[in-house]
Amino acid sequence: MIIDFHCDTLTKVLDGEKSIKSDDMVRWGIKGQVFAVFMNPSYRKDFSVKALEMIDILYRAVELDQRLIFAVSYRDFERALKDNKVACMLSIEGGEALEGSLSLLRAYYRLGVRSMTLTWNGRNEIADGIGEEAGGGLTRFGQEVVKEMNRLGMLVDVSHLSVKGFWDVLNVSSAPVIASHSNCKALCSHRRNLDDDQMKALAQRGGVMGITYADVFLSDGKASLEDVVNHIDYAVNLMGIDHVALGSDYDGCDFPYGMTMEDVGEIPFLLKKRGYTDEDVSKIMYQNWLEVIKKVIG
Repeated sequence: MIIDFHCDTLTKVLDGEKSIKSDDMVRWGIKGQVFAVFMNPSYRKDFSVKALEMIDILYRAVELDQRLIFAVSYRDFERALKDNKVACMLSIEGGEALEGSLSLLRAYYRLGVRSMTLTWNGRNEIADGIGEEAGGGLTRFGQEVVKEMNRLGMLVDVSHLSVKGFWDVLNVSSAPVIASHSNCKALCSHRRNLDDDQMKALAQRGGVMGITYADVFLSDGKASLEDVVNHIDYAVNLMGIDHVALGSDYDGCDFPYGMTMEDVGEIPFLLKKRGYTDEDVSKIMYQNWLEVIKKVIG
């Protein structure tokens, strides 16, 4: 069983390239999927409109497919696991969707959004993304956003955020923080990956890091499924078994050559070869996400 905390399928559906199919998710063993409402920089004058269109896509998919559950709470994920269905949760990727308004944040919450990646790679009203040379941290508005997300019960996601922004969030947030799709900088030098100090601090605050399958975040050379397991193993040794999970970035990145979502089913076997117990594997594959959802979202 898998809970995957990041995919960009809604963007693909919006662009007319595919549809949401529970058959695929069931075949891959996914019991919970977090769908990103990605704020592509090309949406510059229409961020909130594009966000609403993507949110509507998921609502329509759930209406048309009885095996999908629209998830806004821990209880919804529990129900999906019990009834052999797939829990689908919304996360905004890029605070541009707020257009500088806390009112829009509250509106998205009422529509079912339960997590937000504060930035993509660029700068917005909240903070600088990791791609901004200035590397600025949280703005005053950004601090208000984090506090309001804490109040509402939304997961604050630091993937893509600048390094200073990362530390600002940990100083401001009163709740555990997640990195939905980030890897270990010690194993791959890409700027999007987290260093050891960031990873340890995330764990110390009760947060969870989702290991992504994006080839450029896995290896400075040619990546493989084994590299996914290497990042999981490194993160567990540094952060502890309760703070590492999966965030594939499916439909938003290139996987290692030849790897597909079906191959993710091999991860438990590869972990067990390294001495992980069944309980350890269950935590990584789905339970750690459930725990942080229970703590923060309720």
